[in-house]
Amino acid sequence: NRPSDWLILTGLALGMCVTNGFARFAYGLILPAMRSELGWTYAQAGWLNTANAMGYIAGAVGTMILIRRIAPTTLFSFGFVTTAVCLLATGLYEPMWWQSLWRFLTGLCGALSFASAGALTSQLFKGDPRRNALAIAILFGSGGGLGIVLSGAGIPPLLDRFGPGAWPWAWIAIGTFSIASIPLALWSARHLRANRQSVENTRLPVRRMLPELVGYGCFGAGYIVYLTFLSAWMTAQLAATWLISLVWVLLGLCMALSPFLWRGIFARFASGLPLALILLGIATGSALPVLLPSTSGMVLSALVFGLCVFMAPGAITNFSRQNLPPDSWGAAISLFTVIFAVSQTLGPVGAGALGDMAGSIGAGLLAASGILLVGAAAAILQRPLSQ
Repeated sequence: NRPSDWLILTGLALGMCVTNGFARFAYGLILPAMRSELGWTYAQAGWLNTANAMGYIAGAVGTMILIRRIAPTTLFSFGFVTTAVCLLATGLYEPMWWQSLWRFLTGLCGALSFASAGALTSQLFKGDPRRNALAIAILFGSGGGLGIVLSGAGIPPLLDRFGPGAWPWAWIAIGTFSIASIPLALWSARHLRANRQSVENTRLPVRRMLPELVGYGCFGAGYIVYLTFLSAWMTAQLAATWLISLVWVLLGLCMALSPFLWRGIFARFASGLPLALILLGIATGSALPVLLPSTSGMVLSALVFGLCVFMAPGAITNFSRQNLPPDSWGAAISLFTVIFAVSQTLGPVGAGALGDMAGSIGAGLLAASGILLVGAAAAILQRPLSQ
């Protein structure tokens, strides 16, 4: 007998804390210090997240190929361990080529865990759609949210106390925590080994899924701008360290709580409505810091953005589970991840370049909001595949 599904989910969510919360989003908190210490432009700073996203493309494509031959358990475990090592290595040397290398590898390895974690979690609570939907939402929301909370509570005070030159220690700290988390995450994944998916000869109805795919592509291009440049925008507005830390902690807490807000919607709708509503919320949260550049505006932005952003992966995982046979779930989630990864490369460097031209990264945040609204309009057109 395997342990409780909730206990297994805890370990998988810890994997999301590392491969999602730390590996992809902690950089947004460390970026202002690195930019100040190393003299980067916004475009250079955005390039590192584009390098991360390029690695994510490679990892997502690799997952689509490998999931036909290798159990999701193995992909998740390998991706988790290598991501933890990459995070630690990022803080060991400062040249741009070194940072680019490890941001790329972090994206590549993190994608292996990200896509396979969704496939693994889809196997929990079989026969109970509401708990299954909640488990998927908790994986992405609470798992990734925990990484944001820990980063927001620890990194700004560290950099405020020791100055921008302490940025390597921020990477070393989250890398050390990640390595310490390996045993629990691997233990959880191992208990799902018997549920390996077979996706041989899987054919996906891609044309009928097109609105959902377009919406998820716009999500990738838009959301990453906020999480890359929020701290840089707040620093440019002379926000206090306590406010930056508060906003990120609120952001992470809302991400962790978001599954409980969205679980009913996920369980009820097999259409693109959940993703459309999520994208509308992310678009609103992205624009608020620029439209209301005050303490209340920043806090409201964190609340709205946090309650929505990590539910987008949950929405497409739930869409796949409700509309496709079980042996297609892994392939479908991998396809969504590839679309997301490709679009994600455009956001940071494009927004950074726009910020350099406009003299303010606020222009990039507003452009990202517009892209997200386009995605919401596309996703609302998605019908259940059974219709």
